[in-house]
Parts: sequence; structure tokens; C-alpha cells
Amino acid sequence: MTKKRKKKKTSTNTQWKWILLIISITGLISIAIVNHYLSNKTTHFGIRIPNGFHTHGIDISQYQGKIDWEKVCSPQDSDIHISFVFMRATMGMRADKKFKFNWQEAKKYGLKRGAYLYFHPNKDGVKQADLFIKRVGSLDGCLAPVVDIEQSQHINGNKMRERLQACLNRLHNYYGIRPIIYTYTTFYRDFLGTDFDKYPLWIAHYERDEKPDYLSRSWDIWQHSERGRIAGISEYVDFNVLNCKNGIMPCEVCEE
Repeated sequence: MTKKRKKKKTSTNTQWKWILLIISITGLISIAIVNHYLSNKTTHFGIRIPNGFHTHGIDISQYQGKIDWEKVCSPQDSDIHISFVFMRATMGMRADKKFKFNWQEAKKYGLKRGAYLYFHPNKDGVKQADLFIKRVGSLDGCLAPVVDIEQSQHINGNKMRERLQACLNRLHNYYGIRPIIYTYTTFYRDFLGTDFDKYPLWIAHYERDEKPDYLSRSWDIWQHSERGRIAGISEYVDFNVLNCKNGIMPCEVCEE
């Protein structure tokens, strides 16, 4: 009889250990889910916003159609304020059809503006920069010019980098400020490397919880989503956060 009671007690203890283990695991999973939610809040913009950033912006082109800038600049989320916008001015040797309208309207409603050039490696770099300068004009009081490079267009790597450098030099000499390079993490690593580390970097790194910190250099702007929604724009919009610690933006833009 004594042996049977001891066996029953041992069995009961084992059951309680399993119950406590299951409760502990369930608790840890719940905490992880809550932390994930808090660190990546889904907002009125329809996307998760990375935690720890306070300066947010969008970038647009003619593909967003006609934009109602009054609605864009109106408060849409209690925690997230759109502080800046970059808009495409040129692509290769062609002009963005909506640039002039967007440029004027964003200024009208007090949004900090920047313009970007979508770079074509198969075209002359200086000529692309000159078209951008002609199209945009003065950038006084605006953000630094941006060169967006996303594809090699099957151009030899050395030739592509040579043309890109010529474009950057022309913009730097004209505006007196070092241009920002926009690209993807893999493109920067595979095609640009350390040759362009002296330039501020705007990196595309979509729908991921972790920051794009696995490059060998720092980044200044993180384009974290290409599927944002915002009142005043009918199409999807790219969303960005700013690394204010690097100081590439005027202090009045940073909200940290």
C-alpha cells in the first residue's frame, strides 16, 4: 500500500511540472506577441511603424497620381506625423510629369521637401544631373538632392560607378551639399561597396522588424514600407523613418 501511494504522488508531481511548464511557455509567447505589437504598431497608414523613431516621411512620383496635399498634411494618426517628403524630379533624361505640381503644393502646405533623380546607368551621369538641376532649380531651405540607383541595366560595373560618381559630383558642386544615395541593401553591397561610403545613405528594407544594420556602414534614412496608405493619395505610398543622429537633415525636421 505504501509503495502504491508513493507512485501516485510521483505521478501527480510530474503532472504538475508539465502544467507549470506549459503555463510558462504560454506566458513567454504572450509576452513576445505583446512586445512585437508594441514595437511595430499598425497605424492609420495601414502598415507597421518601426519602434524608436520619431521623424517620419514619404516619397512619391507621378505614379501616385494627383495628390491632395491638404489632406496629406492634415493629422491622420495621433502618434505619427509626416515631417518630410521626397519627390521624383527626373528619371534618366526624362522629367516626372507631376513634379512641378507636387513641388509647389508641398511648399504651400508647409511640408519639408526634397527631390530625387532616378539614375539610369546607361545614360551620361553629368547630363542626368544637369536635367535635374534645370527641373528643380534652387534647393534653398530644402533637403539634400537624392540619386536613386536600383539597377545596373547590364552596364559594366566600373562604367556604372564612373557615371554615378560623375552625377554625384555635378550635384555636389552645384548645390554645395553632398547628395544622398538611395538604393537597396543588396545593390549597395554588390555594386557600390565602399566606394560611396562618404555619401549619406537612404536604404530600402521592406516589411521587416529589424533595422537594416547588417551593412558595413551606417544609414541615414530607412524606407521600411512600400505599401502605406495616406489620405489624399489613392495609390500605395513609400514610408520612411529618419536616423536623426547622423545629422543629414536640418534640425527643424528631426523630432527626436
